[in-house]
Amino acid sequence: MNRIKTNKLMLAATLLLAVAAAGVAHAEKADSSKPTQITFDQLDADDVKQIKTFTGNVVLTRGTLLMKSPKAVVTEDPEGYQYVVLNSAPGVQATFRQKLDGAGDQWVEGKADRIEYDGKTELVKLFAKAQIKKLEGPKVASQVDSEFISYDSRKEFFAVKNTPTGDSQVGAGRGTMVIQPSNKQAEPAPAPTTQPAPGK
Repeated sequence: MNRIKTNKLMLAATLLLAVAAAGVAHAEKADSSKPTQITFDQLDADDVKQIKTFTGNVVLTRGTLLMKSPKAVVTEDPEGYQYVVLNSAPGVQATFRQKLDGAGDQWVEGKADRIEYDGKTELVKLFAKAQIKKLEGPKVASQVDSEFISYDSRKEFFAVKNTPTGDSQVGAGRGTMVIQPSNKQAEPAPAPTTQPAPGK
């Protein structure tokens, strides 16, 4: 039974990776060169350690990247790259949203009890009650729910695990993925044309 559960989980993760790899859109490239703006209710800053702790309806924006949480800790390395940890509060999860490069109005958005964002690699990790959606305009193209999701916004590559620690354990839990039909699949097939019989 455990082997069956593990195989199903691996199949779901493989399907997710295949779908992600098939996409041509990536995170908005211009975002990495934009300044970061943070609004908040309270700030505690340690300039020696380069650690800033924001609390109270924290909203962080950088280009099309938008992150929200009740609390956020932002650190900066010697090269100037920023690392963000978004923490939830009872009843309020941390969230992020970012536009994807490419044709059309495509976005990726996610939520979890804790979100970690690496500004150097543009890797987003979602811990506990995690969810990621890919949107085409207002329409949800695909959605993944699991206990841990890692999202590489540069490559649009997902990794899904079944525990909040980021490890997969047999029998620990199951992920869910919903893929909506594409526009081509949703359109009805054209009616066949009939040719007149010879001589008519």
